[in-house]
Amino acid sequence: QVQLVESGGGLVQAGDSLRLSCKASGHSFRSYTVAWFRQAPGKKREFVASLSWTGGSTYNEDSVKGRFTISRENSKNTMYLQMNSLKVEDTGVYYCAAQARRPSSTSPDDFGYWGQGTQVTVSS
Repeated sequence: QVQLVESGGGLVQAGDSLRLSCKASGHSFRSYTVAWFRQAPGKKREFVASLSWTGGSTYNEDSVKGRFTISRENSKNTMYLQMNSLKVEDTGVYYCAAQARRPSSTSPDDFGYWGQGTQVTVSS
């Protein structure tokens, strides 16, 4: 069983940067594919980025490519999402997710472990 806890959300202005963290406990993180999703009010949960346990990364090309970077520190059982040049449309609750030894995926249905979410609000 893996428990995930996000942190780092907050209120920022458009153009600012923010780094989200997701700390895992209960199991070694090393063999898990991890991902970030977000959900804006009234909208479906949206894929942001994923990082497979073998090292390959995938991004939502349309919305965050070139601005967001996903990374991990297995020694700390922690994953990160560095968000630069934030836009108002990046506002939402950001969730980290993990699943053991699976290929990288953009579907929330493929991840069995989730954090509680952290709010990111970008003002204009």
